[in-house]
Amino acid sequence: MAKSEAVQPHYPLEGRLGGSAFVSVSPGEPASRLALRARPEALASLSKALGVKLPEKPKTSTRATAVKAKGRRAAWIGPDEWLVIDENGADLLAACDGVDGVFSAVDVSNRNTAIIVSGAGAEATISAGCPQNLSMDVFPVGACSRTLLGKTEIILLREAEDVFRVEVWRSFSAYAFAFLADSGRSPMM
Repeated sequence: MAKSEAVQPHYPLEGRLGGSAFVSVSPGEPASRLALRARPEALASLSKALGVKLPEKPKTSTRATAVKAKGRRAAWIGPDEWLVIDENGADLLAACDGVDGVFSAVDVSNRNTAIIVSGAGAEATISAGCPQNLSMDVFPVGACSRTLLGKTEIILLREAEDVFRVEVWRSFSAYAFAFLADSGRSPMM
């Protein structure tokens, strides 16, 4: 009988760092991710099952308040679409078992990876390749959107005044990281 071993996940940006004295560009920690599409009548039961209220307002995100779901957030990315992220690696798909209503839930943990851009030059670094207005009055803490960075689609979350989370498909992560690291070398301040 053949011996089997568990496959260890590959983190495409592991060990990379970039930036300058004004900005840090680094890989995000591994996380579970769920791409969720749902009808309005399923939102309450999905929110309860996932332990985080699914936001209903465009360009917003929410964080879990319960201790058991700490490190979990939900980002509104379309009229009936959310990205749920759990930094503790919880099985988000299993949490949806038994939920009533019409919805689609797909585990995209191995499709996406995150890049964290932080520091005084974070906004300028991302703005070098993102057409969206990222000023605090337009894109405050908790804001999120599906947008572009250079030539790739990303989901952008503002986690603090000077901290952004860039969610990107793994196949584009090296490009996005290099773009941000290069932009961060001399951000416009």
